[in-house]
Amino acid sequence: MEKCKARIDSIYNGSAVDGKGLRCVVFFTGCNMRCGFCHNPETWTEKGREVTLEEVVAKIKRYKSYIKNGGVTLSGGEPFLQAEFCIELIKALRGENISVIIETNGLIANRELIEICDGVRLDIKNQDREVDGRVYKFLDICETLDKAVTMTNVLVPTLNDTVDRLDTLKKIKNTYSCIKELKFLAFRKLCESKYERLNMPFPYQKYEEGSKADLDKAYAYMNA
Repeated sequence: MEKCKARIDSIYNGSAVDGKGLRCVVFFTGCNMRCGFCHNPETWTEKGREVTLEEVVAKIKRYKSYIKNGGVTLSGGEPFLQAEFCIELIKALRGENISVIIETNGLIANRELIEICDGVRLDIKNQDREVDGRVYKFLDICETLDKAVTMTNVLVPTLNDTVDRLDTLKKIKNTYSCIKELKFLAFRKLCESKYERLNMPFPYQKYEEGSKADLDKAYAYMNA
């Protein structure tokens, strides 16, 4: 186990927003998108902290009783950039009867990793760009494997709450039966201090934060 290593930013216990139930979240470093609304810009580089598989498993096991009705979420950054470690971690945690889901942007369609996880939270990036075609390849694999997908989307007022952007999401959801749920997430600026600390400009500074009304409007359109 100790020969298998990864680079992570942190491990957080007690999240209620990264999947069902209380969860332990492993934030991997490295990202292949660097979105302008990202709340974790500190994970964009591959610096982080080097950890062994044994170390991560031991730490998560300490929280086992606490997350018994939830599980572990692999996030980042982009965990699919360190797929080999993620696969071995899931195998080890499965031996402890701990379920694992993965948060991803869907640009790396690693079939082995998709198959072994217990579910996927796929964040569709359509804020200031069209949906990357690689996402469809990722979803094709999920569909073939009947892997449950929760599709998420950060809703940024005036950027992707328009009819054409929502229509794209609706088409994706209606095309893939593996997508069991769609969750809109309101754009927030709680991460501004991180950008300041990193001496980086916050690309979405000029946009207004999202509101419950914005989310309700988007859900209503999707369900119409």
